[in-house]
Amino acid sequence: MSLTLSDVAKVAHLARLELSPAELQQYQGQLSAILDAVARLEALDITQVSPTAHAVAMQNVWRDDLAEPCLPLDDVLFNAPQQAANQFLIQAVLDE
Repeated sequence: MSLTLSDVAKVAHLARLELSPAELQQYQGQLSAILDAVARLEALDITQVSPTAHAVAMQNVWRDDLAEPCLPLDDVLFNAPQQAANQFLIQAVLDE
């Protein structure tokens, strides 16, 4: 499939791209080559191929959710810029 310069200019306009005449020529060839490749793919017989979402089998790998000891409070608050009553002090987010 060969695109015309006006086709490429329309696509460029829709993409909000300002292209020079040389760029229009360049992209005309590149976009036409892409459309030719897609047309060749469309000609393939894929009736025996089952639809897939991924090329390889996907599965979630979850670790066991085990209760573990927490960090000591001194380690947690060590880098806190401000703290009070064993809590982080932060700037208020909501006006109340």
